[in-house]
Amino acid sequence: MAILETRKLDKWFGGLHVTDEVDFTLEQGEIHCLIGPNGAGKSTFFKLVLGEHSPSGGAILYDGKDITKAKSFERIRHGISVKFQVPGIFQALKVRQNLQIALQHHLQGASLNEETDRLLEFLKLKDAENQLAGSLSHGQKQWLEIGMAVALKPKLLLLDEPTAGMTPDETHATGEMVQALNAEGVSVLAVEHDMAFVRQIAQKVTVLHFGKVFAQGTINEIVADERVASIYLGEVHA
Repeated sequence: MAILETRKLDKWFGGLHVTDEVDFTLEQGEIHCLIGPNGAGKSTFFKLVLGEHSPSGGAILYDGKDITKAKSFERIRHGISVKFQVPGIFQALKVRQNLQIALQHHLQGASLNEETDRLLEFLKLKDAENQLAGSLSHGQKQWLEIGMAVALKPKLLLLDEPTAGMTPDETHATGEMVQALNAEGVSVLAVEHDMAFVRQIAQKVTVLHFGKVFAQGTINEIVADERVASIYLGEVHA
């Protein structure tokens, strides 16, 4: 069963057709990566799914329900959580406090502390729990925001370039985190440029080009597709 589906999803900005009748399906329990060259429409599609933009046409379905007109906060309430490219953490608060702010929506007392400890270990941040979040390395800040998104107990986790600016080791560790979350039943949609990361985590890949679905398949099918390689080299323009 699909947890996320778009049907002929359209978005115009003035005379610019940024999302062009995109049909997309993310199955329950799947890690699905969205890739494509700069300007392909990935970020706009992501914001349409999250509810930050309103579509010009088409429909968005989440867990079988039409959420096309739902506000962002309503989508989050129903189990969609997001980690943005630029970490949205509370830099003047401690790492532990950041996680507890997110966890307080559904936990209190001993359960709150236990889940905070579990997340700190999972995020490789236990040794930094009493540091101010603003003092963390770039990669650690990214992990902290992933933790805050996960703390909301999402059914669907949206990741916008989660490994941007990370070292190769941090990128690989992030992939392991995403795979572990998926093993616990979380479905994942990741917009990503780093193909090593995509190879590591993707069960399905969709390629956007000029706002349209250009190719879909497994990572092996996408890597073997010469048309996909050519658009990354700028050789295909239609």
